[in-house]
Amino acid sequence: MMKTIEANIAGETIIKNSRFVTYLYRINENSDVSLLIDLIKEQHKNANHYCYAYIINDVKKFSDDGEPGGTAGNPILQVLEKNDLNFVLAVVVRYFGGIKLGAGGLVRAYTKSVTSVLNHCSLVQLLDGYSLTIEFDYDYLKKVDYLLKDINVKRKIFNEKIRYEIDVDKNLYDIIKKDLNISLINEYEKLVEEMDKK
Repeated sequence: MMKTIEANIAGETIIKNSRFVTYLYRINENSDVSLLIDLIKEQHKNANHYCYAYIINDVKKFSDDGEPGGTAGNPILQVLEKNDLNFVLAVVVRYFGGIKLGAGGLVRAYTKSVTSVLNHCSLVQLLDGYSLTIEFDYDYLKKVDYLLKDINVKRKIFNEKIRYEIDVDKNLYDIIKKDLNISLINEYEKLVEEMDKK
């Protein structure tokens, strides 16, 4: 079961005088990656390396950013993969402390940096599903509320008609669509968070 982080988080680790500052971001689009890395570079202008990895659906990418090949980006990615994470960007900023760590030491350092921050993170499970906006007349309010009694309604808007914004998994989607028999608007596929937090 795929998971993502509940909220963005950061942490710091010192290994043999080198400072490793790790950021975990929840992201939805590839375009978010370069924006966030640019922000981090602005915050840490004097750092030596900005190594990262991310997973968005089936897209997985990483960068060693000047560290020896395979010693930074790939270890970061492996931590994300081992924890079944999706829609996550991990960036580790390194300030060189004057002591060379060697290839094995770098792999361990980058792995430890991401793992230690991840250990302080709340995770949520992801389910395949839909994000829906449903619109209906006031006459349907009791019926709709009854049918959605076990579903979290993210937003309720009361104007000339009532509008609810909900997330549902694929199993419930067909039942809701059939039972409600009312107009569904702004319907699009996405990964939906399960309410049980891990």
